[in-house]
Amino acid sequence: MKSFLVSLIALTASIGVRGATSDSIDWSAHQWQAPLPTDSRGPCPGLNTLANHGFLPRNGSNITIPIVLAAIKAGFNHEPTSLMRTAGKLGLLTTDNPDHFALEELALHGTIEHDASFSRSDLAIGDNIHFNATVFATLKNSNPGVDYYNITSAAQVMVQRLAEDSLINPNLTNTIKEFSARVGESGLYLGVIGNITTGVAPKKFVQIFFEQERLPLEEGWHRSDVPIDDDNFNKLTNAITQAVTEWAPSGPIVCPWVRLQPEGPVTLVPLVVGTDHPGADNS
Repeated sequence: MKSFLVSLIALTASIGVRGATSDSIDWSAHQWQAPLPTDSRGPCPGLNTLANHGFLPRNGSNITIPIVLAAIKAGFNHEPTSLMRTAGKLGLLTTDNPDHFALEELALHGTIEHDASFSRSDLAIGDNIHFNATVFATLKNSNPGVDYYNITSAAQVMVQRLAEDSLINPNLTNTIKEFSARVGESGLYLGVIGNITTGVAPKKFVQIFFEQERLPLEEGWHRSDVPIDDDNFNKLTNAITQAVTEWAPSGPIVCPWVRLQPEGPVTLVPLVVGTDHPGADNS
């Protein structure tokens, strides 16, 4: 599974430039603005946040891979690694445009968007684009008694969300691809909004990020002082993976797949992955 995480871990994600500091960003040019009704927003809170702060086009449209890489580089101090380029390429599969996409197009089920999200309903049962407070309550209320989320709580949220989602969507898609996406998203809110080394993130910051799709600058957040790269991000996501003790593929599709087009029949593309994931039979 670790090799699979290397190619899928960052599906909804975000991030930064080596050596850059928060002081090198002109934050006056990146004040948060609520999106207009005509602006495009999608299922990824990270990309929506970057658009709300003007790192991506504020209208959420005409986004190219270079634009995504520049935005995540400036906004979150995460290196534009091959993982980020992979996510950008997957984004282009959600549109008929040859070289750009709109954020709302990322809601195409099966390429980047997935079931058992931390903040969105499944497509089969509701709105898979807009924030859902009921869905987010699982993460929001996790790790009670302290004011932070960590690796242990992130793993527990993954298990709980899947269990909750299975009750209302028995046909949910739950392959190793979706599992890896959830691990990557967990690493993002812990490492980008919190600390990439410790995997600890203040609850207040994470809640603002999801609920308002805003960087909590006024509350004291700043970009990671340490550039986030494959090395430290994979250490964090591997720790989350190891903390998940209950997972096995389920649903009508159990092999990894990617939807290659927004129109026509769904195309299933089996991917070669490892088997060292929770619930795997490694005998």
